[in-house]
Amino acid sequence: MKEQKKANLHNKKLRDCRAHLTDLKNPHRMDTTLFITEGDSASGSITIARDVNTQAVFSLKGKPLNCFGLTKKIVYENEEFNLLQNALSIEDGLETLRYSRIVIATDADVDGMHIRLLLLTFFLQFFPELVKNNHVYILQTPLFRVRNKKETIYCYSDIERQLAIQKLGVKPEITRFKGLGEISPDEFKNFIGKKIRLDPVTLQGESSLHGLLDYYMGKNTPERQEFIISNLRIEEELEVGTQEQIADAEMEVV
Repeated sequence: MKEQKKANLHNKKLRDCRAHLTDLKNPHRMDTTLFITEGDSASGSITIARDVNTQAVFSLKGKPLNCFGLTKKIVYENEEFNLLQNALSIEDGLETLRYSRIVIATDADVDGMHIRLLLLTFFLQFFPELVKNNHVYILQTPLFRVRNKKETIYCYSDIERQLAIQKLGVKPEITRFKGLGEISPDEFKNFIGKKIRLDPVTLQGESSLHGLLDYYMGKNTPERQEFIISNLRIEEELEVGTQEQIADAEMEVV
């Protein structure tokens, strides 16, 4: 297809790596990773911090299209989807997939969660085999940095933050990372290297896939509104819950 060949030559969204999953003789082929992230600041930090041999970066511009219910024609008409498909080289199936792991790396806020859902909708709608064959992951990055002059602790939850404060003592410096772009490249190396934390995206029951996508990404329904209202918790409730979880964690340590 001419559109696909053109994208091969001009994939402006991709900062590629040297090794690929299709390099059958390369001993590092199973370590190849494509990070999908949003914006120049976040993608810039990951690009500087990455291992250029095995880690590639694909940069989104804002939120991708909600493709639920659309035909695959949209993959070729939408520039970002077309370039993402091209970067992965999956137009004709997984035999030519260029990376072992596809890692969605977005901010840990409402917009970041929405982007995750939109990307997962894209993969599940058009390329479910990527998920079924365990190629898709979510990157965990720290929400807080707690440090004093002697030690730095990165925290992935509010519970970890409060435990870190207790450990480091009087008035440690606390930084809240509002987005991936606020994490320096030097720090990012700690989170995408050997200690990388990844949540695999898995499917349980293929028959419920359409219903799941329809529930979360389809038209707003009374059922979804009721679910949101029933599960909505105010900040004070969350704080009380956190304190209870910290107490439980301390009991386990003792």
